[in-house]
Amino acid sequence: MTIAPLSWTELAALTDFQIDPVNGATNAQAHLRLFGQTEAAVRVTLYRDNHAWCPYCQKIWLWLEEKQIPYRIEKVTMFCYGEKESWYRRKVPSGMLPAIALDDRIITESDDILIALEQVFGALGAGMEDPAVLPLRRLERLLFRAWCAWLCRRAGSSREEQRHRDQFISVVAKVEEALDRTPSPYFLDEFGTADVIFTPYVERMNASLFYYKGYSLREDNPGLAAWFAAMESRPTYRGTQSDFHTHVHDLPPQMGGCWENSEPQTQLNQDRVDHGPWDGLPDVTYPEPETSRAEALHRVIKHRANIVRVNPADDPLIDEALRCALTQMMTGEACMPPSGSDLALRYLRDRINVPRDMSIYAAKRLRESLEKTAALVGDRQSPLLPTQHRRDQDPADFARS
Repeated sequence: MTIAPLSWTELAALTDFQIDPVNGATNAQAHLRLFGQTEAAVRVTLYRDNHAWCPYCQKIWLWLEEKQIPYRIEKVTMFCYGEKESWYRRKVPSGMLPAIALDDRIITESDDILIALEQVFGALGAGMEDPAVLPLRRLERLLFRAWCAWLCRRAGSSREEQRHRDQFISVVAKVEEALDRTPSPYFLDEFGTADVIFTPYVERMNASLFYYKGYSLREDNPGLAAWFAAMESRPTYRGTQSDFHTHVHDLPPQMGGCWENSEPQTQLNQDRVDHGPWDGLPDVTYPEPETSRAEALHRVIKHRANIVRVNPADDPLIDEALRCALTQMMTGEACMPPSGSDLALRYLRDRINVPRDMSIYAAKRLRESLEKTAALVGDRQSPLLPTQHRRDQDPADFARS
């Protein structure tokens, strides 16, 4: 037995979710961050990508949030996802991201940006050029290169695949040793710059190797597991953190391709990341907020006109089907969508973007409801997400989200 879908007015009455993008918790929707200060205190503008996919942007974003430096945010398209905005080319001819304007001085390259910010605002714990941080910076680059060799180079044989795997795991062992040298779960005695430097790519390694190689970085390495858990205790990190589904489908254009192996575990992991169940994936372990469903509902209602417009299904069909999925999410009761809407619902399921659209747990609840509702009428899957670009997620629709 199923129930009738709620109207948009009835659905809106079920959520009172709100965030303060300016002074509240770290969030991907903000265009200004003040941390309780006035706009007169703003000396920094951060130029980052529209989708919150850029790893180097995440590094600067996280640092500014941890230091609570008032700043403005201007969002720009990454090269591999669309055309670079002309206004940004005039400001930064290379088009590189991230960039900052610090007292109207443009600075690019994430490491140079952090050094410049430290000179003005002080370091975050041990700074970029601290003797304790320098070897960790080199270790992070060593880990990055080993990851790229395994993920982004197509192995010509099983022996070559094993060699890349062994090389990566040997570097991970060095990372584990570095984490084990301190009594804290962080890279040094307390959270600081070293952790910010490791964050973006370790997060992406965790997702991509699970999906493309059947290897769980977080589950197989106790030091990194403790580090992830410590990072997730920080609201700043949670506000910038993405999920497996977003990462594994945004990375190929950035990395020039991600190559999967033929291991049975890889196929199992891929099916789970793409089709669920999403609970229990090693992408997040902090307790789910009670507001996750209300957050997902709030974000869908805010963007429902665009969601309906860009969906390949007819507008009335996806409108009703979407209300059915949201009704299921909020009531727990099955709600039969219109015939033929399975494809439309899964099209949206595959395009939820964390953290641009919503936080991890909100995305899990929305994906879950979209899938449950789609399954009531069919098993058709939406077209595969493109691997050469992601212009199907046109940032113009979400520029002022």
